[in-house]
Amino acid sequence: MPVVPPSAQYVLTLSCPNKPGIVAGVSAYLFGESCNILDAQQYDDTQSNVFFMRVVFNLVGETPFEKISAGFADLAKTFNMNWTMRGVAQKKRVMVLVSKFDHCLADLLYRWRIDELPMELTAVVANHPRETYAHLDFDGIPFHHLPVSRDTKMEQETQLWNLVRETNTELVVLARYMQILSEGLSAKLSGRCINIHHSFLPGFKGANPYKQAHTRGVKLIGATAHYVTSDLDEGPIIEQDVERISHRDLPEDLVRKGRDIERRVLARAVRHHLEDRVILNGSKTVVFGD
Repeated sequence: MPVVPPSAQYVLTLSCPNKPGIVAGVSAYLFGESCNILDAQQYDDTQSNVFFMRVVFNLVGETPFEKISAGFADLAKTFNMNWTMRGVAQKKRVMVLVSKFDHCLADLLYRWRIDELPMELTAVVANHPRETYAHLDFDGIPFHHLPVSRDTKMEQETQLWNLVRETNTELVVLARYMQILSEGLSAKLSGRCINIHHSFLPGFKGANPYKQAHTRGVKLIGATAHYVTSDLDEGPIIEQDVERISHRDLPEDLVRKGRDIERRVLARAVRHHLEDRVILNGSKTVVFGD
């Protein structure tokens, strides 16, 4: 069978209460619409009794995709599914928020330019002026400086939310955006806002976490990417990684290694979301691998 290019592929994701017949129903529907299944992954959470599935398929017959998607609604209603279906080549619209530390932003821009991250950048939004990022190439990317202070936080968030709506942004990425989103904005962006932060064993919060980690002689540092909720740094986790630390490492070594971990963890989390591999499961996520 010839290789099917991404431009001809479609992806279906779903979650629903588990009961017999879900896989059979989905497979039968796609077969009946002359679709060929290229990849299928599923997971049954026996604790919550919720079933999760991700299916990649292509069209073999003459039925247009729009009709296939619309027709699936009847089956979805039968099983009480939360579902999405879209073309793999349809790039999601992404907005990146950043503060002074720009290593994650620079990494995302690089991966986007080499087509490693299939997304359409709607804007880069910063609470620092454009000159802070003079070494970065924003050619073709709208840049917005939205300064914020304790007194102007709600006004700034209103501007930010309006920008999200005006640009039809589907995913907001906090690329070391050192501002805590309000409960209201977090709720509006539920399931479509990803944050990255350091992770230490044991955990250190507040100022200079890497210095605290060095003082305590930690042997592992890491990073966590998660969906944003009103609970600070406690949203559903998408991706994590760690790296061993030696007694020879100085605080600046921990900072350097921490930047590397943050970059790769955030990039993996964003890619998982862009490829519809992440499905929310209460306070957790189901992440279907490559």
